[in-house]
Amino acid sequence: MERTTETALRACDRHKCFFVADAHFDLLPLILKKRLKGRTKVIETDYLPSLREGGVDLVISSLFVENAFLPEQALRNALDQIAALHEELEESPGLFTLCRNTSEIVAAKERGELAILLSFEGVEPLGSDLGLLRVFHELGVRGVGITWSRRNHAADGCFFKPVDEGRKGGLTDFGVRLLREAARLGMYLDVSHLNDEGLADVFAFHDGPVLASHSNCRSLAGTMRNLTDAQIRTLASRGGMMGMNVCSTFVGDAEHATMTAVELADHVDHIRDLAGTQAVGFGFDFCDEMRDFSGPGPFVNYDCIKGHSNASLLTEQLLLRGYAEQEIENILGGNLMRFLRAAIG
Repeated sequence: MERTTETALRACDRHKCFFVADAHFDLLPLILKKRLKGRTKVIETDYLPSLREGGVDLVISSLFVENAFLPEQALRNALDQIAALHEELEESPGLFTLCRNTSEIVAAKERGELAILLSFEGVEPLGSDLGLLRVFHELGVRGVGITWSRRNHAADGCFFKPVDEGRKGGLTDFGVRLLREAARLGMYLDVSHLNDEGLADVFAFHDGPVLASHSNCRSLAGTMRNLTDAQIRTLASRGGMMGMNVCSTFVGDAEHATMTAVELADHVDHIRDLAGTQAVGFGFDFCDEMRDFSGPGPFVNYDCIKGHSNASLLTEQLLLRGYAEQEIENILGGNLMRFLRAAIG
């Protein structure tokens, strides 16, 4: 079906009426970088307008530590990110809030505030000290993204493209203990960026639901960062879900082709056909602004949807494809909230 003004308006209306959640956004690394340059009220000024335009009620922010800080300064950088958030909270009262459970998320929406939940994107800040996980839990971190696309004490991450490396591994003994301690503390597991061997170990050692916060379908875009059909089925059968990632490399194989919300919606269709719409949500991972974090070299990756203000473009595609109202509501945020209620309360 072709786009129409009526369908675009219907999509925008759904973002106003339904609970909308983004399972992965690099908000804290971005605000810390800007605050170190002297900026204040970064969320209020740079991000909240776009989030509000997109009707977003919840963002899960990563604690992501760049390679330059590893290993010695990983802990400090992660704590600096959390400190930066608290400074932002003090500077912009009543606009957004740090949440620790789904009751606080619901209360934030009722107050008209953006809810922010925190998650590791790689457990490098822990080093090999499992006791630090309890400290971060006390600071409000509720998600444990085990790896980024690199190796750490817990597991091996998967690279965006093939690289020369030695033999891959799954979870280490520390990684297995990490899974068990996270479950004991009431923290959820995020398997985006984990390699196939590690994901198989997660399914073997952890019987609860897990999140793939920003991963698409490997059968449609052949990068190791995406999940195989078998992995998607297993994830869904255990009550987990995955967030759709806008990065062009994860949407289609042709790096220089023009990827849009149309191709991203193909991934939603594929997950629906494999495991049902209860297994899919938003995990946009908007990264155009993060490109200067990534090191030298030309970048062909780009966001196929430009920011939260345009998030309804994906919803529009789902409406055009005949998704039911309840399916739309669940994809926009209901599925993620269901997962969070089961995982963190």
